[in-house]
Amino acid sequence: MRRITTLRTGKGRSQRVNIYLDGEFAFSLDSEVVAREGLQTEQSLSAEQVEALVESDQRQRCLNAATRYLSYRPRSESELRDRLRRRGFAAEVMEAVISHLKEQGLVNDTAFARYWAENRESFSPRSRWLTRAELRQKGITDNIIAQAVTVIDDEVSAYKAALSKAHSLRRVDYEDFRRRLGEYLKRRGFSYGVISRTVEKVWQDQKGRDFKPETK
Repeated sequence: MRRITTLRTGKGRSQRVNIYLDGEFAFSLDSEVVAREGLQTEQSLSAEQVEALVESDQRQRCLNAATRYLSYRPRSESELRDRLRRRGFAAEVMEAVISHLKEQGLVNDTAFARYWAENRESFSPRSRWLTRAELRQKGITDNIIAQAVTVIDDEVSAYKAALSKAHSLRRVDYEDFRRRLGEYLKRRGFSYGVISRTVEKVWQDQKGRDFKPETK
């Protein structure tokens, strides 16, 4: 058995606590682990207890990294797993944390796919095909993708996307307008037929707004 002689909190914004056993630095733990385990000076620890504390700290560090990553925007399970793997966490620790977050509803591929499709539709419209490809790249299964992309109507999405681009093409001729807007919509994954109809509709709409009848 070894005795805790000092618990020293790290400097600055660190949430780490340095643990000294028998007067010597032994390891550091996340402050949440220290509080949860009720560690205090003069407490004796066996080798097995020390090992369990280190494992608990690994899980806490992994959980902290995961929740921080999720705080920026929702993530797919595959995205989160790749992130934690790059951070160097052991597979068993990583899987335990992901399982916990799934139980809490913080990692849910169905909800993520719906969020992604609706967010794209609202702020950066693109085709159902391209949205499907993006979700597949994020590790979402085909059956979940199929449900998520039902909110996308290519004709509506292409028109919304075209409107955001057309304001910069107001002073070009039809051929230039058709070429540049068509290329823009093609990059967003729309088919030739959808692009052709959308370009013509937006051109006519724009010309109609620009038309000013002569006054006598």
